[in-house]
Amino acid sequence: MSLPTPQSVRKLQRALYAKAKANPAYRFYALYDKVYRKDVLGWAWSCCRANGGSPGIDGQSFAGIEAAGVEAWLEQLAQELRTKAYRPQAVRRVYIPKADGKKAWRPLGVPTLKDRVAQMAATIVLGAIFEADLTEEQYAYRPKRSAHDAVRAVHGLLNRGYTEVVDADLSGYFDTIPHHELMKCVARRVSDGPMLALVKAWLEMAVEEDDGRGHRRRTTVNKDSGRGSPQGAPVSPLLANLYLRRFLLGWKQQGWEQKLRAKVISYADDFVILCRGTAPEARARMEQMMQKLKLTVNPEKTRVCRVPEESFDFLGYTLGRCYRVKTGAPYLGSKPSKKAVTRLCGQVGQMTQRTLGWKETEVLIGELNVKLKGWANYFQLGSVSKAYRAVDGHVRYRLRRWLCHKHKVPGQGRNRFGDEYLDTKLGLVRLERQNTNRPWANAT
Repeated sequence: MSLPTPQSVRKLQRALYAKAKANPAYRFYALYDKVYRKDVLGWAWSCCRANGGSPGIDGQSFAGIEAAGVEAWLEQLAQELRTKAYRPQAVRRVYIPKADGKKAWRPLGVPTLKDRVAQMAATIVLGAIFEADLTEEQYAYRPKRSAHDAVRAVHGLLNRGYTEVVDADLSGYFDTIPHHELMKCVARRVSDGPMLALVKAWLEMAVEEDDGRGHRRRTTVNKDSGRGSPQGAPVSPLLANLYLRRFLLGWKQQGWEQKLRAKVISYADDFVILCRGTAPEARARMEQMMQKLKLTVNPEKTRVCRVPEESFDFLGYTLGRCYRVKTGAPYLGSKPSKKAVTRLCGQVGQMTQRTLGWKETEVLIGELNVKLKGWANYFQLGSVSKAYRAVDGHVRYRLRRWLCHKHKVPGQGRNRFGDEYLDTKLGLVRLERQNTNRPWANAT
């Protein structure tokens, strides 16, 4: 997030972090009152507003709150928190396609804006404390760390000889985190009763979804099963990091990192174990530890990979043997995965359907450029030229078809809508040309 943190909030976070870092066994006993501080709630609102998102079950939107007055709305929320009258509402369940492209859907929980802002405020406070405890192998949802850093770390270990890889997958990690064990992780640092009660209430939020017949169905599956943290809630990433820390810390404390020469790199629930010839045993030990943590390893998606004979995907990148275009020399590197390219091409196909011919050309070009720039901003590491060429070719093919249909032009439109017309007249982004402005992208 690019929003600058207010100085007063930053001062609070630094004080909490410094205390936690200096005293690893210290338990914080006065945190709840920080959650409803005016500056903390105001910053929480700004963060949620920047993230956007649709309304929860109450239908309240950002625009609606802004029209009525944000300050009054925040003051009401602060009053509810201060008097302990605040009660979380149910989350609205939505489903999005899974990233693997299969006919499966990932459930997401959409809290109300009130719950989102309250959770973000608590995350601002608790995150500063637990940041001092998270391990160096964890890269997700942390300041000054990113998915790119995780990919770079994996790449570095491969080049240092850690070429046997356990490509791991946890089944429904967010939905299966055990509440009792997770609350013990939180209570290890927090003795503030109201704060602990707040976190527990968020874990047990009811879920409301459409039953397919126009009616709403509400369930309390998380509370009944004692498992799960709604994926999509602002507090979930912090809690997910906190629980996976138990595995990462145990991996070191039990000596498996040294005994097996096996290092773990994690981004949320995505992680790989890079080994020096001990991957099968590392996988077995990992599965044993996950069983004790009451988490399930997906046997179909978890595999042992030996680089460079094989490659593996991590965070949208394929890591393994690459070849230099000019010399043909092999090297261990990274590139955008085929799945990532296919997924983007599918999204471009949806954006350029014939049924959308009513759109203004300038509007469609703007939407495509935003999509392409966002994709290239993430897929900027390693050998990107081949992927960029594939995307450019597909985008131009789809756009020409769309233009031909819109303007009743026969054929494929190569003569009327050539590359120069698309680039100069319409201003369509060409990813291959972006390479010249990306010194970090290796165009080999």
